Amino acid sequence: MKLYPIQCGKFKLDGGAMFGVVPKSLWQRTNPADENNLIDLGTRSLLVEDGKKLILIDCGLGDKQNEKFFGHYSLWGDDTLDKNLKKYGFVKEDITDVFLTHLHFDHCGGAIEWNDDRTGYQSAFKNAHFWTNEQHWKWATEPNPREKASFLKENIMPMQESGQLNFLPTPQNGNYGFAPDLKMDVIFVDGHTEKQMLPVIQYQEKTIVFAADLIPTVGHIPQVYVMGYDTRPLLTMEEKAKFLKQCVDNEYLLFFEHDAHNELASLKMTEKGIRLDETFSMNEVFGY
Repeated sequence: MKLYPIQCGKFKLDGGAMFGVVPKSLWQRTNPADENNLIDLGTRSLLVEDGKKLILIDCGLGDKQNEKFFGHYSLWGDDTLDKNLKKYGFVKEDITDVFLTHLHFDHCGGAIEWNDDRTGYQSAFKNAHFWTNEQHWKWATEPNPREKASFLKENIMPMQESGQLNFLPTPQNGNYGFAPDLKMDVIFVDGHTEKQMLPVIQYQEKTIVFAADLIPTVGHIPQVYVMGYDTRPLLTMEEKAKFLKQCVDNEYLLFFEHDAHNELASLKMTEKGIRLDETFSMNEVFGY
């Protein structure tokens, strides 16, 4: 098995929105803002090569939205999903499974693209199964007013129409069925959105957790540093407390989806609680 970080693209969001009630004087130490109060963010996927399976965890914003839409997110850099798959010798047609932590547009937008004549939409991964869970699918297709702008129909409904949509089954003997040989567990969390899924992968005697939107950047490691986008911020703090302890106790490495500058991190216990220990690239840890 091999793991590859795939940066799908970079964007910016308001720092205040990303840190909720935490004062700027604190969060800007780790996530400095520009003159418009915007902070750097990424959409980093994780590609898992395991035997005949090639599994992509999340797939970024995609490129089918119009200029006005992307104008709200200040795209920057030249990273794309296609470009960074190619770096490791892959194309989208090679992907067998797309595991979606949740269906907000910045996590699943790349799953669907325009068809050839731009009259409708089609799957961007012709040979893949899309994986979500039934409770989150219901949440996304019957959205509450707070999240409605994040659950875009053009990202979600074509997955079902393609016939490629699957709901994660109940695990059997610790395995979820879509990749029989993959040593992966899933942590479900509900503070950000209903039944967000965090993959936990055993790899080269280490455990890597895809932190998704529970801990989007290194600046969000402290328990009370919670995004303004979360639907249940108090629940997020409870979930983070449990999760952070689990990470420290088991020496998990966090894989960051939205941190534009840091791929992996270890954690440590301090007098102020659990904090960042060290940051690493995948290359530094695994030598490729």
